[in-house]
Amino acid sequence: MKDKKAEMFNCARELFYSKGFKDTNISDITKMAGVGVGTFYNYYDSKEKLFLEIYVKENENIKKQIMESLDLSQDPVTIVTNITAQNFNAMNSNLILKEWYNRDFFRELEIHYHEEEKNTDTSIRNFYAELFKRWKAEGKIRGDIEDEHILAIFDSLSYIDTHKEDIGIHHFPKVMQYLVEFIMKGLTD
Repeated sequence: MKDKKAEMFNCARELFYSKGFKDTNISDITKMAGVGVGTFYNYYDSKEKLFLEIYVKENENIKKQIMESLDLSQDPVTIVTNITAQNFNAMNSNLILKEWYNRDFFRELEIHYHEEEKNTDTSIRNFYAELFKRWKAEGKIRGDIEDEHILAIFDSLSYIDTHKEDIGIHHFPKVMQYLVEFIMKGLTD
C-alpha cells in the first residue's frame, strides 16, 4: 500500500516546482497522486499548508547544499557573501523558493521562519554563530564586538528582509548582497 500523504507531497512538490504555487491546484495534485480530492483534506487543511511544508523542506535542502559547498578555508567576507549569493541564486531559479517574493504568500513564510529561528538548533543563525566564534578565535574578525552584537547585526538583516517590498523587490537581492558585504568588511577590519 502506498503512503498517500508522501505521494501527494511528492506530486505537489513536482507541480509547484514546474508550475509555481498559483498555477497548481489541489485537483492537479490529487490527480497526479492518484487519490481523490477528499483524501487530500484528510492530510492537509489547504494547498497553502501543503505548500508551506514543501517550501520548508526545499529551503532546508538548499541551505544544506549551500553549507556543504562552502570552502571554509576562504576569508570570512568571501564565505558569507557566497552564502548570500548562493541563497539568492537558489531563490531565483527554483519556483518553490521564488514564492518568497510572492506578495500573497510571503507573510506566512516570514512568520513561519521567524518563529522557526527561535526554536531550532540547526538554523542558519546557529551556523553563523559557530563561524563567528571560530573566526574571532582565529583573529579573522574583530574581537572588540561581542558575539551577541555580531549576531544582532545579522538578525537585523531579517528585519530588512520583511520590508523587501518597501525597498523594491527588484532591488532587494542586490541591496542585501551589498549589506552583507559591507557588514563583513566592517567585521574584518
